[in-house]
Amino acid sequence: MLRIHFTGLDLARVRIAARPDALWESVLSFHRLRDKQGASIFRQWRGETRTRLSGETRPLASLVPCRGYFPDFLTPPEGALGVEPAFEALRETPDHRLQRDMRLLGGERPRPGWMHGLAEGDKGALGRLIGILRSYHKAAIAPYWPHIRARIEGDRAARGRALLDGGADELLASLPRMVRWRPPVLEADYPVDRDLYLSGRGLLLQPSFFCRRTPVTYHDRDLTPVLVYPVEHTAESAPSAAPVRAYADDPCSLGKLVGHTRSAVLQTIGQGCTTSELARRVGVSAASASQHASVLREAGLVLTLRHGNAVLHTLTPLGAALLRGGAAAVPDLPGLPAGPVAQTAQTAQTAQTAQTATSGTGR
Repeated sequence: MLRIHFTGLDLARVRIAARPDALWESVLSFHRLRDKQGASIFRQWRGETRTRLSGETRPLASLVPCRGYFPDFLTPPEGALGVEPAFEALRETPDHRLQRDMRLLGGERPRPGWMHGLAEGDKGALGRLIGILRSYHKAAIAPYWPHIRARIEGDRAARGRALLDGGADELLASLPRMVRWRPPVLEADYPVDRDLYLSGRGLLLQPSFFCRRTPVTYHDRDLTPVLVYPVEHTAESAPSAAPVRAYADDPCSLGKLVGHTRSAVLQTIGQGCTTSELARRVGVSAASASQHASVLREAGLVLTLRHGNAVLHTLTPLGAALLRGGAAAVPDLPGLPAGPVAQTAQTAQTAQTAQTATSGTGR
């Protein structure tokens, strides 16, 4: 069990990450690629990703084992800005951090020769690692980024709503069932017994698409505290490389969107709301509000997730782009292939001041 100890100052400094981290999701997805957890959700993603992967990504298995520790330096905070800024930060990792993290990794298992170069601060070895990570990200993450980001932003909306309704207490109590708020301690299912004292530093809550089973946090207690936890997955959560339906191929779907009421529904959902709130604000019945939200969800404009006893509707990146006047005005995210899917992604904003967590187990 992991026990995170809060003070009053820590409660005032709880934050919710605004977006997924490119390298964080890359590392956690590598776990999902090799295990069977959430098989129904990740089956298609695994098949498509394995088809695109080349053999050069195999060395990642030595650096990111299925279980246990993997290096903290793999997820610099610049990952919130996109994959290329993250790689630049990774390239500047201090030698002492490389040596410390690789020593911890090497203490658990044998490692291939090229990883010895990392432990010695060899920039050539670090460059090779960045090349491997770039290839993996291109195959496993970039095609699915709008879908991943939509799930993270939906979870953020739910947590933000809890914060507004009941403060930090309600926010911490709203986290997934493997995390339990027992003031002043946040307990979480964890593969090892561990205590983390925040000591006034606060806590960054980072929802993750590829995190499963238990939350994760840094091995190094001196790093800015972060708790990474799984987002809720439903039957609609399966990552798709083409999450936006082509309206040219389905004119009926586009036709469903036409009309004053549905436009009002979309604008209302832009603020995040439950079905009952949507009905009240738009002036329709609850059944009608639910039907409108369902059509918008099928069109790829709305994301729906459960929040307590209610359901919460939020916009997907495409829905937000539509309200802004069209997806074409939105720049591509670094590392994302150009095209309609990429154009729905917003440019990542300022990186979080805290680094994201790294290991899936045994931290």
